[in-house]
Amino acid sequence: MPHADPEDFGELELARIFIALTMAEARAAEAALDARGIRYVVQAEPLGRTLFGQPRHLAVFYVVADDADTCAALLVASGLEPGVVKE
Repeated sequence: MPHADPEDFGELELARIFIALTMAEARAAEAALDARGIRYVVQAEPLGRTLFGQPRHLAVFYVVADDADTCAALLVASGLEPGVVKE
């Protein structure tokens, strides 16, 4: 299932579960969540600037808070543990 807009979740609370520093990490997380049919939100958030002053962003993944632990475990099992948010 493709990622969704935050508004698609209505009043459900969303939890941050994954931070991708690279496009490859973001694509791997999307593939893992899509394979399980999990609805999620991806938002670009500022990280800082490059050596040449260009803005850098990272991809932050959110899911329904009740599903956060299950989704985090799925991402860890998919080899993406370094980006999993532990709260």
